[in-house]
Amino acid sequence: MMDNLRASANHVVLKIILGLIIVSFILTGVGNYLIGGNTNYAAKVNGQEIDRARFEGEVARERTRLQNQLGEQFSVLAADENFMKSRRQQVLNQLIDQTLLDQYAKELGLGISDEQIKKAIFSTPMFQNNGKFDNERFTSLLAANQMTPDTYAQGLRNQLLNQQVVNAVLGTDFTLKGEADEIAALVSQQRVMRQATIDVKALAAKQQASEEEVNAYYTQHKNDYLTPEQYRVSYIKLDAAEMAQPATDADIQAYYDEHKDEFTTPARHRYSVIQTKTEEQAQQVLDALKKGGDFAALAKEKSTDIISARNGGDMGWLEESTTPDELKNAGLKDKGQLSGVITSSVGFLVARLDDTQPAQVKPLNDVRDAVTAKVKQDKALDAYFALQQKVSEAASNDNTSLQAAEQVAGMKAVQTGWFSRDQLPEELNFKPVSDAVFGGALLGSNGAPGNNSDIITVEGDRAFVLRITDHKAEAAKPLDEVRAQVTETVKLNKAQQQAKQDAQKLLSALQTGKGDEAMKAANLSFGEAKTVGRNAGDPVSQAAFNLPMPAKGKASYGVADDAQGNVVLLALDEVRSGTMPEEQKKAMTQGLAQNNASIAFDALMQNLRKEAKIKYGDMADPQQ
Repeated sequence: MMDNLRASANHVVLKIILGLIIVSFILTGVGNYLIGGNTNYAAKVNGQEIDRARFEGEVARERTRLQNQLGEQFSVLAADENFMKSRRQQVLNQLIDQTLLDQYAKELGLGISDEQIKKAIFSTPMFQNNGKFDNERFTSLLAANQMTPDTYAQGLRNQLLNQQVVNAVLGTDFTLKGEADEIAALVSQQRVMRQATIDVKALAAKQQASEEEVNAYYTQHKNDYLTPEQYRVSYIKLDAAEMAQPATDADIQAYYDEHKDEFTTPARHRYSVIQTKTEEQAQQVLDALKKGGDFAALAKEKSTDIISARNGGDMGWLEESTTPDELKNAGLKDKGQLSGVITSSVGFLVARLDDTQPAQVKPLNDVRDAVTAKVKQDKALDAYFALQQKVSEAASNDNTSLQAAEQVAGMKAVQTGWFSRDQLPEELNFKPVSDAVFGGALLGSNGAPGNNSDIITVEGDRAFVLRITDHKAEAAKPLDEVRAQVTETVKLNKAQQQAKQDAQKLLSALQTGKGDEAMKAANLSFGEAKTVGRNAGDPVSQAAFNLPMPAKGKASYGVADDAQGNVVLLALDEVRSGTMPEEQKKAMTQGLAQNNASIAFDALMQNLRKEAKIKYGDMADPQQ
């Protein structure tokens, strides 16, 4: 399959696909890595280079993936230099691990055949239409993900090869039946227990908290009673959406005349081709066609271009920019016209012009609504940016208030109430605004109001200019303000301490056979027995599985805390062997094997990295 793929890289269809993808790369700012540019490598792994183009291509794909996954939130993360730096490093680490795995697979003698890759591509559901491989779908999906067919094929080869290594590691771990039975018995074990609860809140109600105890606790825990740093802000908001401008007929006509290319469908041609290795073979195909041979049937039978051959030679609609020079220069002008034998860099071709679509300009009336909306938007943005500039200059020239900026903006500044870092008013809840308010640059000495901000732009064509009008530093709340809260905490702590002491005394009595009298004196009794399993979520039931096995006819005792903060005495009466359904046991055994294999695989990767000679290129920035 790889031989076919390598050959296909020179086929006419793939030349078109690659041309499209390279154009898209240039448009997205990645073209400099494909066309000339710096040839620095990203890293060398045991002497094998990870070249810069491959690394930057993977970074671009990771960026696209994050944009699709995170939406608007991605723009915030992308502005964080450290975040993007860490993602680049993650991509580089993945490439290094991939290279190490490739090298290790070769040592093991593992490999992926060309037929396996071919089968994997043709059987991938996302490349199919109605259950059959769809070449247009295949190429469009690759282009959308900034990949060429060869790049995808190589990535697929790496993925399948990695899976072989993973399977080799997974196959090294197994669990004996006896071990599985023992583990299943432990996992499904059940315990019969009783409990007696010492109510800490009831004890707390009986406690006393002296003034000295309250003062001492407050002094030691002042940081638990802080008033957060607080701000009040005045701001002016500029919003392009609120600056609607009229669109005159002259404006609409002028925009349409200047941007007709936006409303033009370019001319397109549809070709079919048959590709051969020799000129003689191409001439034989041409002779057969001239005698009335079926083009599609001959393409499927004779063409060495495996992709177009599947479609009877059909290459789909091509615009001028994506049509190979060999077809442009073939002199095909009429529908159904056959070319002669065409010599090309990929062999020899016979082509047919199947159809043409001339360039068409949509009439203004058909696109008036779209043009009108665009004109209004452009005029609103022009007004928005012009006002931004004026407001920025006014706020900068008069840095002691927003009065000058208010006059230029034609609106009064909005005054917020007090807010803290985690309570930014919804209207200002944007990271650039938050950074400006809490960054410290807008505060004067000793927390006094400082300068006006510069224009702060946020998504949605909105902008703010603001100043901090009031500020309160973080400070401990006065004791009088939190006295009731501190007093309750002191009482609760004393109650918990007493409950634990009482529980330990009762536990000692229970363990020495004097529990009945002690429990009666404490006005406590064990409740009804209940059976719990290991999957019980409450801390008391979990504590029961930490108790020693009870002797026959006797209980085993312990102490635990429940989820409400009470202290609980436990009596473990019986340990029962549980049963596990075979399907669940099988899943558990597989999970154990996979977990162990995962540990082994991580150890393998650590060892490969430890023994490898890894050298980073100038453009890489590894995080140690």
